[in-house]
Amino acid sequence: MDFRTRISQTQITERNYRKFEALALKIEMLRAFCTVAQTGNLSEAANRLGRTQSAVSMTLKQMEDHLGKKLFEGERKNQLSPLGEQVFDLAQKQVRQFDQTVQSIEMAAEAIHGLIRIVSVPSVAALVFPPVLEHMTARYPGLKVELRDTDTQQVLDALAEGKADIGIASGYHPLNGVKAVPLFEDRFGLVCSAGHPLFQQDSPPSIADVTGAGFVRNALCDLIRNERFVEASSGADVTIHNTHSLITMVRTGKWVTVLPQTVARFMPETTAFRPIADLPDRREVYLYQRDRSRFAALSEECCAFIRACDLFSGLSNGLPG
Repeated sequence: MDFRTRISQTQITERNYRKFEALALKIEMLRAFCTVAQTGNLSEAANRLGRTQSAVSMTLKQMEDHLGKKLFEGERKNQLSPLGEQVFDLAQKQVRQFDQTVQSIEMAAEAIHGLIRIVSVPSVAALVFPPVLEHMTARYPGLKVELRDTDTQQVLDALAEGKADIGIASGYHPLNGVKAVPLFEDRFGLVCSAGHPLFQQDSPPSIADVTGAGFVRNALCDLIRNERFVEASSGADVTIHNTHSLITMVRTGKWVTVLPQTVARFMPETTAFRPIADLPDRREVYLYQRDRSRFAALSEECCAFIRACDLFSGLSNGLPG
């Protein structure tokens, strides 16, 4: 191959790269599209993005030209096309993930005194985060701490992707480069208003009692393997994934649910927890720690504190029934 041939191939490669770069979907394109989809009009979206309406409109046109299909029905931008609905779901996740990554990068850059990132399921986060934050920041002034509560799958994802140093999740899930140790177990039981008949009655309620009295399923019910419960709860008409919304429903006195006992520690006084006579199932909670973290010694001390402090005692004592 002579020199001129090599030059020619290099120029072709550079042209192709520039063409690909021009057509690539940028994160700000996705952000603009998501904002328009959420607001339903260009004017409000432009205000939120701090851009002109014409600039946002041009961004959407570039995105549609790249895809070769329309993302909205008509010109008013208030109704997504079938493709637009799919793109919106995917784009939202990518924009959220990008923003979280940028935030983590910025925190890491500022963390001259160290950084600990902890992700936990909500029912345990409320129990663990306050004492951990107080202990670690008192021991290490200037320490950066990032706390996040989310479901078990996202806890595992954050650990696997290096976005968290410590995780607390329901159940044991092997992860490469992450060690897991049992943290505690808590029993599943009825959660209802304090004035509900199932809480007031003398004898503990049964699975049939609970699932037949305005029962609401939640994501943690999937951890229960009891065959009678699985069969009885499978016909539930209502499922709520957000714990706060779930408790709000229960407080009305018209609905009941089943949750681990730890959740009962943070419920309002108008709600109550009670064991279920024929449901012995318990949730196992594990503490996860990445083997390789930027501040490994801090992570190790934090995990040791979580394991040692008396946060999880009394989970089976002092409750009715």
